[in-house]
Amino acid sequence: MNPQDQSVASPCVHVCALDDEDICIGCQRSGAEITRWGRMDNAERRAVLARCRERALASGLLKPL
Repeated sequence: MNPQDQSVASPCVHVCALDDEDICIGCQRSGAEITRWGRMDNAERRAVLARCRERALASGLLKPL
């Protein structure tokens, strides 16, 4: 099986709470991204994961390499 065909796993870490900007403090997804995750294709999911990484970097939760 091609790795690109495997379903992209949810970034949920079971710390589910939205901040004042509608971003989950656990996974860094927006409320809309969380709601839509199950209906996204892998390309959309990878785009969301990239945005989550950018949000985590911007907020200081993740350090740049």
